[in-house]
Amino acid sequence: MESSRRQALYLTAAAALLPVMSRFAWADNYPSRPVRLIEGYPPGLTPDIVARLIAQSLSERLGQEFIVDNRPGAGSNLAAEMVIKSAPDGYTLLVMTITNTVNATLYKNLTFDIGHDIAPVIATFRSPLVMIINPSMPFRTVPEFIAYAKANPGKINYGSPGYGTANHMAGELFRVLTGIELVHIPYRGSYMPDLLAGQTQVTWSPLATSLEFVKAGKLVVIAVTGAMRSEALPDIPAVAETVPGYEYSVWHGIGAPKDTPTDVIGKLNAEINKVLVDPKIKARFAEVGGAAIGGSPADYGKLIADETVKWAKVVRTANLKAE
Repeated sequence: MESSRRQALYLTAAAALLPVMSRFAWADNYPSRPVRLIEGYPPGLTPDIVARLIAQSLSERLGQEFIVDNRPGAGSNLAAEMVIKSAPDGYTLLVMTITNTVNATLYKNLTFDIGHDIAPVIATFRSPLVMIINPSMPFRTVPEFIAYAKANPGKINYGSPGYGTANHMAGELFRVLTGIELVHIPYRGSYMPDLLAGQTQVTWSPLATSLEFVKAGKLVVIAVTGAMRSEALPDIPAVAETVPGYEYSVWHGIGAPKDTPTDVIGKLNAEINKVLVDPKIKARFAEVGGAAIGGSPADYGKLIADETVKWAKVVRTANLKAE
């Protein structure tokens, strides 16, 4: 009888350990099939370039295909919702950007909470913007720009690819912190032709987007939006040198559906950190105007939380609404 009882206890204990053992075995074998990285942007933009560089490196390192799946729409909210509704098994990941944290307040009827429904994996990329003007403008520095705007309220237009985009939010943060009046013009297509023609006078743009026009003298860079000067443009001041507290950097990262096993997230984090220190990847990031971030899932979770709070204040102060 005692022997039977002991056998039953051993069987019960073994059964209890099975889920744990299989979970770790599953993580050890991950990935055993292709992994999709869902992104809410069209091919060719910076988030797509960065995602494809990382996906290619992960495919080579882990022996399974990592596929970038472009699903643009609703300010990248469609992609986020698709990932949130997918199985939490590590085979569907979200390519995230700063826009996801802006959208948390900008869109009033979201069906998800990005900070709750997405598990942070890793921050991957950071890049400042440049503040560029049409050369016909009678100013060449940020203080001169602010003085001109205050003397001509509502007469300076700035273009962007749409509400909540990097250009838009960089401009709104500038407007909120300086108290000047600017007119935002969202474009369905490119905002660049009107800036070149002088129909708009200023924008905040990725350097890669405007570099050829700057080199040709058709546009002028007057500041960078990072917390400090850029190594790529050491002679160009940061906006923060004139406007204390101003800092706008576009960042990218990778997220997974909540409840994705922590050991799978840990494996992804470790492998992507290795990708980000690869000299070839660092060089390619520099070519598109940015640098690798890396770090732990907790580091990325803090970035998401901090940025959500920051942009909620800007959206509310500026009374912005998605249109």
